[in-house]
Amino acid sequence: QVQLVESGGGLVQAGGSLRLSCAASGRTFSSYTMGWFRQAPGKEREFVATISWIGARTKYADPVKDRFTISRDDAKNTVYLQMNSLKPEDTAVYYCAAGKNRVLFVTTTQQVDSWGQGTQVTVSS
Repeated sequence: QVQLVESGGGLVQAGGSLRLSCAASGRTFSSYTMGWFRQAPGKEREFVATISWIGARTKYADPVKDRFTISRDDAKNTVYLQMNSLKPEDTAVYYCAAGKNRVLFVTTTQQVDSWGQGTQVTVSS
């Protein structure tokens, strides 16, 4: 029901920052818990951050905690991922995700209803 389009990826030096955006259309955006996942070459897609559809509560994967911030602007149907203090190991394709119906936090791929197309983030050393 929801279509997601990511933007904001690119090449950045280690220690730098990027902000990813995910624009949604379709079902009412505020009804979805949203998340960010990432996948590096040769690795499984892994959870990065999530923000709930009730109360905008957040959870983060340990490797990004205190460096990344997820937020949402329901009026603009957009979710963001602010990435600070980037490290080479953050290099991956980043995917926006909408959780299945009534999922409060989306932290596993099993909980995802819709995926964005992905945006490449490359962090140079």
